[in-house]
Amino acid sequence: MNWRYKHTALALCTLAFTATMVARLVISPLIPQIRVEFGVTNATVGLGLSGMWLAYALAQFPSGVLGDRYGERTVILTAVGATAVASLLISASPSIVAFIAFAVVLGAGAGLHYTVATTFLTRRFDDIGRAIGVHVAGGPVAGLAAPPLAALVGSRYGWRAGIALGVAAAVPVFVLFAWRVRPTEPLRPDQAMRERFALGPLAELLSRPRILYTTALSTMGAFTWQATASFLPTFLEFGTGLSGGLSALLFSLYFLVHGATQPVTGSISDRIGRDATVMATMAAGVVGYGLLVAAAEFGFGRPAIVVGVGFVGLAMSWGAPLQSRFMDLLSDAERGAGFGLVRTAYMVVGASGSVVVGAVSDAAGWTVAFGLLAGVMGLALTALLANRALRLGY
Repeated sequence: MNWRYKHTALALCTLAFTATMVARLVISPLIPQIRVEFGVTNATVGLGLSGMWLAYALAQFPSGVLGDRYGERTVILTAVGATAVASLLISASPSIVAFIAFAVVLGAGAGLHYTVATTFLTRRFDDIGRAIGVHVAGGPVAGLAAPPLAALVGSRYGWRAGIALGVAAAVPVFVLFAWRVRPTEPLRPDQAMRERFALGPLAELLSRPRILYTTALSTMGAFTWQATASFLPTFLEFGTGLSGGLSALLFSLYFLVHGATQPVTGSISDRIGRDATVMATMAAGVVGYGLLVAAAEFGFGRPAIVVGVGFVGLAMSWGAPLQSRFMDLLSDAERGAGFGLVRTAYMVVGASGSVVVGAVSDAAGWTVAFGLLAGVMGLALTALLANRALRLGY
């Protein structure tokens, strides 16, 4: 495989991830219009979004199994195609029940992409940290562009047109991927599917000390990411007193830093090691969330808030080095299903970040809620430092 092709494949995998993320992120800014049209509460619409993200998390493991059985290219095309179809169905939803059902379908379809694409790329790059960093940056790019664009389109043409942006993003990527990416041979085309889902081998993989340790670190990262993606604009507006417009602008800054630093942290982890790089991201989280809490508690000015948001964006680039750490620990034969399994594990648990931080903010205020996130980052940093200082071997 030559240089030109593998980088084309990386670019198209990244675009595919961006397309699947766009389709999910365009929904949130349109919730007020959707709620009014169907005459339901925010909680009801939120139920659909929760179902979508849960389906996305649960799809990670089966996607790895399907990639081993049918080949990565086929599964990635299925994910992007399902994203386009589900987005179209959501935009045409005749009722809130249909909307929720199609949102769950979108989550499951989009969830087929990431694990398989990451495995596909690790087989083609030696510097897997950098490749994973570029690939995962497709998500923050979508986070930067999709919400404001959806809000603009929705305000002019209605929420259904805003949802249809998911179709507009997915269809060209589907065509490009089908055209430019070569067919991939499945690793286990003849193995019975029931063998891949047997509980014994799955439990054995998850219980390996180094896998379990890395999963715990990833769970803490996912918990914090989910809470930040859900509540950072609200915290900035109601916790620090910024205007809604400035809070939205800083949320875009968060995604910009988040996306720009993913390839950097991935590349650095290839050079100086996974753990040292993850330590830097967790330390950035302690500083970033600490600055935001201090700004809310003591009335620090806007510069401190901007710096805090920048550090938080850097902190959330933990994904590239930690996912590379998983790949280092898994054999080539295990990477498809194994990586999908650990992603499902840490994403399902990490998804509780929104619920927990939302509940804490209701009970004790935003300062305590975001102080909790600083504590989670501090706990992960402590675990990393202890592993290195005590030579625990995890």
